[in-house]
Amino acid sequence: MAVDATTPRELDPVARFEATRADYLRYKRFYTVLFWVGFLACLTLAIVQTGFDIIKIIEALPRSGTFIVKSYSALSWDNFWHDLKDWYWGFGKWLDALFVSLMMAFTATVVGTTVGGLLSFVASRNLAKNYWLYFVTRRILEIARTVPDIVWALIFIYPFGVGPLAGVLALIVHTTGAQGKLFSEVNENVDDKPIEGIRASGGDWFEEIRFAVVPQVLPNFISYTFWRLALNVQAATVMGFVSAGGIGYELITAIRLLYFLDVGAILLMVIGTVFLIDMASEKMRHYFIGKETLLH
Repeated sequence: MAVDATTPRELDPVARFEATRADYLRYKRFYTVLFWVGFLACLTLAIVQTGFDIIKIIEALPRSGTFIVKSYSALSWDNFWHDLKDWYWGFGKWLDALFVSLMMAFTATVVGTTVGGLLSFVASRNLAKNYWLYFVTRRILEIARTVPDIVWALIFIYPFGVGPLAGVLALIVHTTGAQGKLFSEVNENVDDKPIEGIRASGGDWFEEIRFAVVPQVLPNFISYTFWRLALNVQAATVMGFVSAGGIGYELITAIRLLYFLDVGAILLMVIGTVFLIDMASEKMRHYFIGKETLLH
């Protein structure tokens, strides 16, 4: 008891714990308040600069409802199939344009993912052997993904002209940057032990990538690839807004001419296609990487 009485307070583990905990809670409260003050300041600035007005949005809702009604007022239950046939008078033309958009998305996904995947190994800090090569590759990927794909399309329309080629090139560049960034982050989270094992056995850099890195990252690569395919289908539709071909060109033409029924029919085709691709992508992801991997 005498020893306990003479023990300094600063050496008492309980006292040290309470003091450390009090300091932690004090700093946590300070940074929490600081975060919310900064967040509300940024939100206020964003609302002021963008002119966001909830009252105007509420007032515009009836006009949005009118647009929807005009776009889908061609069908009646009494004569459904006949009305449907008349509504989709341009089905063949729209289907051909939709097929062009799908091929644009597929081509961009394959090429962009391949190039971005290869560059991701050089753009990974834990795998790059040369710092300057790593730095330059990172910057290239950042430029490719930072510029919106529709802006790339406008750039490519000048040398290549109006049509799907400009849209494909725009999607390829953007996909390369986005996939390279995602894949490099996956690479930087791999377990280093297999890499060290290959290195210790005399393997070179390519063998490290092939036998130590790829087996670890392949499930994520596959998942991101299917996800990107669905995004590119939607992006390929938007490409048509700048005359880059595909179903988007038919959609923007109908909107400009105020052909509301055509707008509704084309939108249903695009939405249905995206639904089908999402469901097919989910099935294929489960097949390649297994449901168990997705749950953990």
